Amino acid sequence: MVRTRRMSVLRAVVEDYIRNQEPVGSTALAKRHNLGVSSATIRNDMAVLEEEGYLIQPHTSAGRIPTEKGYRFFVDRLSSVVPLSKPQRQGIQAFLEGSVNLQDTLQRAARLLARITGQIAVVASPSLSKSTLRHVELVAISTNMLLAVVITDTGRVAQHMLQAPQMPTQHDIAAFSQIVNRIGTGRSLRDCARLIRSIHHTDLATWTQDLSNRLASALDTMADEEHASELFMSGTSTLAHSDRIHELGPLFDALEEQFVIMRLMDDLNEHQNDQGIGVAIGSETKTPGLLHAAVVSSGYGQATTSQGLTDFEAPTQQSSSSAGDDSSDDSSDENKEQGSAVQHMALDLSNANTTSPVAYIGAIGPTHMDYASTMAAVWTVARYLTAFLGEEHQ
Repeated sequence: MVRTRRMSVLRAVVEDYIRNQEPVGSTALAKRHNLGVSSATIRNDMAVLEEEGYLIQPHTSAGRIPTEKGYRFFVDRLSSVVPLSKPQRQGIQAFLEGSVNLQDTLQRAARLLARITGQIAVVASPSLSKSTLRHVELVAISTNMLLAVVITDTGRVAQHMLQAPQMPTQHDIAAFSQIVNRIGTGRSLRDCARLIRSIHHTDLATWTQDLSNRLASALDTMADEEHASELFMSGTSTLAHSDRIHELGPLFDALEEQFVIMRLMDDLNEHQNDQGIGVAIGSETKTPGLLHAAVVSSGYGQATTSQGLTDFEAPTQQSSSSAGDDSSDDSSDENKEQGSAVQHMALDLSNANTTSPVAYIGAIGPTHMDYASTMAAVWTVARYLTAFLGEEHQ
């Protein structure tokens, strides 16, 4: 019982510090939260929490602030997150629908996520190694040169020049392309390369063996090009005006190393919660420049049903407010109305043929960020981005 109350005190401290960025005192907690005990008891609980490493007192006689361990406890107890408001969801849909291609879509996703969270938003483009083949087109551009245009399931387009010692006829090129697309569509580029090398050439001209090997090698090369994943970023100017810029300076240096950010977001895939959201706080990022920062990430690009943006049941927040707060009854009607709006505006992933994500979207900000709303924004934009790409490129 005492432990439960103490953890409620911790949650209250984290909530207040996130809201005000000022050290939190016991008297203030007693006034703002229905903890059911006196300020003296709260003060004793805070002292114990400090001894256990959840809180720290920056100055003598000042209130306390959460440590990295305190934030981690708070985030781990956010078993679900608050859905975004109806206007926010409508804005996401309308903003993405205005894009003209994949690159524009990802740039727009970064801008709107930064706008919603107030943090730095990063969106990685789908890497070719995690994409599957949608279509291959071979185009003769000279007497001995072909251009292979490879389109993936995520909308990525890659091109590769293929030398042809003996230029085939247009009919032969079309016949070979048809075979490649029949055996390779829906497979990874590396699997597609392996199958192309195994094509039987008895019914085609002898040049196909050489072209098969060249095309297979090109696909292998594309699959190896992890650096081809661009990182779209937005929101740095907003965070640069923070009153704690002295703490966030190293963060901007870390952002220059885009490979480090992409690796971190990829690693978070191994430590996601049940909803597919990963959070790394301070030293957990294993990046010196992010010791005073937190990263919230979620994957996008899973296979979805052909319905695209339809109905789904979005996650609802299990309140992280202090024990003894009986506000749930008063807000039940509001929650039902909000849940209905969420169902109307979102997408159905319940029957989706999901696979591992092809890329990641995330938000980076100070450790005192609003984790609940940031997690909700990252989750929602990732789901809309998944559905949008599936709708556009199916």
